[in-house]
Amino acid sequence: MNFPAELRYTKDHEWIKLEGNTATIGITDFAQHELGDIVYVDINTIGKNLSAEEVFGTVEAVKTVSDLFLPVAGTVLEVNSLLEKQPELVNTDPYGDGWMIKMTVNSPADVEALMSSEAYAALVG
Repeated sequence: MNFPAELRYTKDHEWIKLEGNTATIGITDFAQHELGDIVYVDINTIGKNLSAEEVFGTVEAVKTVSDLFLPVAGTVLEVNSLLEKQPELVNTDPYGDGWMIKMTVNSPADVEALMSSEAYAALVG
């Protein structure tokens, strides 16, 4: 499985990439593999200021629906509009075109406190 070193990870299988105070968030390669074929992504939190670990949306696969948890506190700025018509991008390109949201981060230092790729790889075995 692929866990890019430049990203940070959560125990709930989200990844985050910070650029300044703006972060891009998605689910990991491990998560999309465990979920199976993703058929729908539902995120309706644009403009909301959410706490770390708060649910920001859901992802629906053929066999289950899973909540999406925010890695750090901040405000949701944008949802990946490609996922409306192509939710399978989460399966085929989870770290690229399959990203979920962009957000402003309240405290960029919180991102550094998340797991490195090595720690996440150890978590998922």
